[in-house]
Amino acid sequence: MKKKTIIALAVIFGILIADQILKIYIKTTFELYDNVTLIKGFGELLFVENSGMAFGMQFSGLTGKYALSIFRFIAIGGLVYYLFRLIKKNENTIFIICISMVIAGATGNFIDSAFYGLLFDTGTVYNPEIGKWVGYHGVSTMQNPGYSGFLIGCVVDMFHFTARWPEWVPRVGGQEIFKAVFNIADSAITISVFLMIIFYKKIFAHHDSDKKSDSEAAEQIEQL
Repeated sequence: MKKKTIIALAVIFGILIADQILKIYIKTTFELYDNVTLIKGFGELLFVENSGMAFGMQFSGLTGKYALSIFRFIAIGGLVYYLFRLIKKNENTIFIICISMVIAGATGNFIDSAFYGLLFDTGTVYNPEIGKWVGYHGVSTMQNPGYSGFLIGCVVDMFHFTARWPEWVPRVGGQEIFKAVFNIADSAITISVFLMIIFYKKIFAHHDSDKKSDSEAAEQIEQL
């Protein structure tokens, strides 16, 4: 149990630290929409700010923003409790790692939403007169007071795939294969889902065996 607790904490804090270091670097080095090519024709660093969910999905207005931030906080609390239960029950290590990755990803984006508006002097803010989120010019610095209040900061995204469909592909030829811009926190959540799919049998093997045992016991009872 102690070993699995250490593994879970290492995964959570490892992802969180890497996520926040990169975000702060991008925020304090790049101007909004600045980009740097990583692999020509495949990927780049592109600085955007996201007022909503993972991979650039948006929520409208400040009410939606507050609701999303509160939901993230509640979800993180529920996941932490669930992780504690998994460790206590000595569940599969891969499953514990996956849940830890989801917690780290959700927490990483929650930190942006909750605190970046308080920590940085400039950022994307909601303009109620036009009903839109409005960007800014220049490079941000860490400064108090910040550009907005608690829970209404924007999430920093930077990874962007630039690969495009071949021109001969019907309907989507020449368009980007994956348009969303994302960060390490988003990636952690996505990778955890793929891991759970790939290692499904290993993760849930003992659950399936328990169900099988229960079914066999029920059949024996029926035969009596």
